[in-house]
Order: sequence, then C-alpha cells, then structure tokens
Amino acid sequence: MLRHLIVSLTCTVWAWLPGSSQAGAPQHVASLDLCMDWALTQYANPSQVLALSPMHQRYALPGLQGQWPTHDGSLEQLVQLQPDLVLVGQYSAVMLRGRLQALGVRVEVLPLPVTLTEVEPYERRILQLLGLDPAQAQPTPELIAPHANAKRLLLLGPNGMGTGRDTFEQQIIEQAGWRNYLTDSGYVQLDLELISRDPPDAIIYAAPDHQALANRFAEHPVLRKTVPPENWLRTDYWRWQCPGPLTWELIGQLHQWLD
Repeated sequence: MLRHLIVSLTCTVWAWLPGSSQAGAPQHVASLDLCMDWALTQYANPSQVLALSPMHQRYALPGLQGQWPTHDGSLEQLVQLQPDLVLVGQYSAVMLRGRLQALGVRVEVLPLPVTLTEVEPYERRILQLLGLDPAQAQPTPELIAPHANAKRLLLLGPNGMGTGRDTFEQQIIEQAGWRNYLTDSGYVQLDLELISRDPPDAIIYAAPDHQALANRFAEHPVLRKTVPPENWLRTDYWRWQCPGPLTWELIGQLHQWLD
C-alpha cells in the first residue's frame, strides 16, 4: 500500500513540475510495443528517446544498430523514468497503458491503419506527436488494381494460415501488382491438397524466425515440392505488422519480385 502511495504521489508532483507541460515537442518519449519502437527510432531525435520496449531486442529493426535505452515493461520502471509521452498501438499493453494513464502519464494510443489510404494520416499523427512537421509524411501513391492475369501470391503465416481478401495485406499484395492466391475473406486455414492441385505462382513466408511448431507448416514436403525454391520469397515478419513508410518499401520489394 505504501509503495503505491509513493508512486501516486510521485506522479502527482511530477505533473506540477515546471517543464511538465504537454505543449511543444516532448523531450522524454517511451514506447510500449515494437511498432512504436520503430517509429521512435525512425522519426524522433535520439535525445528524445527515453526508452524502447523490450520487444525491439527480439526483432531486428532498421535504425536499431547500436545501443538504445530500454525499459523492462514494468509499471514501476516506467513511472520512475518519468516520460512526458508514451506511445503505444491500439492492441498493445492494454493493462499497462491503462495504469499509466490512471497515474497521470500522457499515453497516446495510435489505431493501426486498416487500409492503404490510412497510412499517411497515421504517419502524420506520429510526426505531430513528436513535435515534427506532419508534411514530412509520405503521400499515398495512386492506388492500382492488378491485371486479371497477374501472377498469384500466397502470403503464408504461422500455423498454416494464409491471408485472404478484405485484409490490409490483400491491399499490399494488389498494390504491388500481384493477385492474392486466396479468394476467401480474412485469414484462412490452408488445404495442402488444394494447393498441390492448383499451386500459387509464388509463396511469401511472413512468420517469426522461431523453431516453433507453428512455423513448421512452411517446411511441409507438399509445399516444397509444389512451389520451386526460387518462388519462395521472404520478408521480415514485422514489416507486415508495422504500417508506415516501410509499407511502401514492402510494396516496392514485392513488385520487383514480380518481374
């Protein structure tokens, strides 16, 4: 009880200290998930980065070379660090961010884009929160539809799940000039027999690099015999999870493989 009282009093006093105003660019920013780690390292002045989430230590992200300050994901340490802004995605660290908000810490929850047209406003919001010019956001390119006879791409994830229509990934695939191999909506449990009878032109494997059973589906002999090795494409798993300017880079990479 005494410990919680001290934490509460600390936050109350902190909120009234000079310089604690939310006006202007924040000087001490922390993140609670991988996508916000990426956002901070890409956009923020390094002096603004108070601490990244522990997640960035598990996945290699661009711009994370060298040592970056990291918190351990605990409420106590985050309060002790005294951030003037905490960034988090809408589905991440729900309990932790709620407790931080209850203690008066400024937490900004960013909804993830669900369409390509939402990527630019998402990036603009991040820039604005960091005190930067939102006009730096990359404009949305002209959206295109693939040709009716375009090659078909299967986006394969963990546990033998494929990504179908009416998804954000579907829009990425089509913007790159491919057709989605799957015609059902949402995330689909794949049928090896159907794939062997009617294989895709290429498979892109988007799953973490872990030797977990969930990732063994991609090693199945049927898949390996049906689609030749040169038509197995690979991108970093997190590129499909963290929207932003790298979404356009991912689209460009997929388009290059189409040639």
